[in-house]
Amino acid sequence: MRDRFPLLMVGGLLLTGLLGTWLVRGAARGGFADTLSTWRAQPDGARGLFLLAEESGVPVVRRTADLQILQGTGSLVLLAVEVEDAREDDPDQTALAAEQDAGLEDEDVPRHGFNRLHVPELSEGEAEKLLEHVRGGKNLIYVPWGSKENRVLDAVGVKLTKADTSLPMRTLVPPLSSPYTLGVERVEAKVQAYLTLPEEGAVPVLVDEPLGLTVAAVVPYGAGKVLVVGAPELAMNQALARADNARFWLSALGALGSGPYEFDEHHHGFTNERSVVDFARRYGLHFAVGQLLLGLCLWAVALKRFGRPRAPPESVRVGATDALFAMSRLYREGRHHAFAADLITRGLTQELALHAGLPAHAPPKAVAEGLASRGREDLANGLRAMVRNTQAVSDDKSLQVLATRVAALRNLIHPSGPPKSAPTASPPEES
Repeated sequence: MRDRFPLLMVGGLLLTGLLGTWLVRGAARGGFADTLSTWRAQPDGARGLFLLAEESGVPVVRRTADLQILQGTGSLVLLAVEVEDAREDDPDQTALAAEQDAGLEDEDVPRHGFNRLHVPELSEGEAEKLLEHVRGGKNLIYVPWGSKENRVLDAVGVKLTKADTSLPMRTLVPPLSSPYTLGVERVEAKVQAYLTLPEEGAVPVLVDEPLGLTVAAVVPYGAGKVLVVGAPELAMNQALARADNARFWLSALGALGSGPYEFDEHHHGFTNERSVVDFARRYGLHFAVGQLLLGLCLWAVALKRFGRPRAPPESVRVGATDALFAMSRLYREGRHHAFAADLITRGLTQELALHAGLPAHAPPKAVAEGLASRGREDLANGLRAMVRNTQAVSDDKSLQVLATRVAALRNLIHPSGPPKSAPTASPPEES
């Protein structure tokens, strides 16, 4: 594990860098958001509409909570929000819909990335709260995607008819002068559905000029009003610069009331729950990356064990003992006593070099001087004695005596009590 830990750290840093780059690019262009989300800055987003209203003095906010509690809420704007249990009353209309992921020709809202997994639909309870909110005097701007019927459209009495997707971009005009189209001569957008309005009270706002079919209308509902638009592209960034499209939205928002207008982002995947994207957007990317690095550091520290070393397992101890006996027999049979003594002394020198503030490859003389300068005369004298005794080792008994004295000297590095006197130099006993 220790050998692989640096590789894991490098891999973690590279992964953090890649995720950070992806997050920066996504946050810079709003590519992480869903279709017709006011956070999305790409052509099929609605960020332009939100900023247009904001810069024009219309009070607008983004709503990230569901619609179960609407007390104190202003007029709501639902752009391409799918409704639970939506249906197609005329199955023949679905023949006009293109294959999946066909953009504006698709009957289902195109999702981006992981939005396919966590974007919720407007539930039955939320729909009832929404309709009750409108009946109480608030207004609603609803831009459905496709031509499916749902409980919101049923409540206001509007039916959708699938538009022919083979037709080019349509020119839409106001059928009569109204505050909703003040200053608007023509609007250009691709149409997904035409509206069939209730017999009383509804006001057509935009119609397809050649066909005479209604594309947008204001329908009264209780004490409030609902603006239904069958051309979702009209709210996209890519369409605001055409003809009088931007003027239409400003006139419609102004005619519906002073606001504030709350753009629903909860049903585009943005909730009040904390996430890395939300944390980075609110407090800055560097804090999000720092949080990830802190987690990696804590994980690295958790892998390190503190305290006295644990005894190795029985199998490891037995194996190490067998290997030691085998190695000692090789040295005895080959009469490598001097070489073994040199290895023992070299290991002692390397260990003492760390306490002398020297590199591990420092010579014994320099290590002894360093120990003496740090007040460890006992270790310095002991090291000099071991070096002298090493040169005189010639048999098993003298080698064993040397190893015993080296072990005793090592015990003096961290004494439990007062320092003991260093072992004195003495010639090895003759065998």
